[in-house]
Amino acid sequence: MIAMKPLRDINKPCLPLLFIVGIIWLFSSCSPKPSLDELKRNVENTLSKTEGDFAIAFKDLTTEETLFINEKETFHAASTMKTPVMIEVYKQAEEGKFSLSDSVEVKNEFKSIVDSSLYSLDKNDDSEFELYNQVGTRKPLSDIVYDMIISSSNLATNIVIDLVDAKNVTATMRQLGANDMLVVRGVEDQKAFEAGLSNTTTAYDLMVIFEKLANGEAVNPEADQQMIAILLDQKFNEIIPAQLPKDVKVAHKTGSITGVQHDSALVILPDGNKYILITLSKNLKDKDAGVAAMANASELIYDYIANK
Repeated sequence: MIAMKPLRDINKPCLPLLFIVGIIWLFSSCSPKPSLDELKRNVENTLSKTEGDFAIAFKDLTTEETLFINEKETFHAASTMKTPVMIEVYKQAEEGKFSLSDSVEVKNEFKSIVDSSLYSLDKNDDSEFELYNQVGTRKPLSDIVYDMIISSSNLATNIVIDLVDAKNVTATMRQLGANDMLVVRGVEDQKAFEAGLSNTTTAYDLMVIFEKLANGEAVNPEADQQMIAILLDQKFNEIIPAQLPKDVKVAHKTGSITGVQHDSALVILPDGNKYILITLSKNLKDKDAGVAAMANASELIYDYIANK
């Protein structure tokens, strides 16, 4: 009788196969992650596919790694200037000039910085409409600041700038180390615009003030946390947060005018790590393409941080 060999247990992996799989895993897990230089090249390549001019300022607040593209180039600030205005409000409140709970008149009449002539805003050119229905009433200053940030209300912005004075905003930015940012006027001051007087910024300066907020150094830790909480409620999320996981928190302020799309953010990861990302653009021929390019750049930077 011929002796039968025992059948091999088909559920028991072959040792050579296990060895090969282990080697593959070892090499894949030890493969080098993209370097910061490679990340920069990838971001530049992503942005270069869209016609326009871009600037990026990125800083990892844990490692202090930075990535800069045209970070000192001047851009029309658009609504990114509303974050510096908010900081000035909280600063003056801390100094005792007023309280955030004070009621402020809702008005729609402002003076041009050119000749003090009066002008008003058109709600059809604003991103928030309800405040126009409240002209002549009074609202808590905190509510007006909130509208200025989360719905980017131009009317709220001009009311607040009338209260704190644009010159004081710029002076505070200098104290914080934002040396090239200029806040000179409210929104829709057409005479000032025609005279070449506009609010301007650089990606680097916005990075500076967002880092101050993150570190509790813009006004004080308590005030800065309150401002971050407002920025976290931002309604416009098409750029920096657009392609990030839902559990990533983004405290940010956008800005847009014709040919211009901006976003400026403190990004907070689930593990508590944070980074600053500023994305600015101008001379865009296609708004949607510009927005998509910057959203893609944001995703590249997030992936770099998340996979380190």
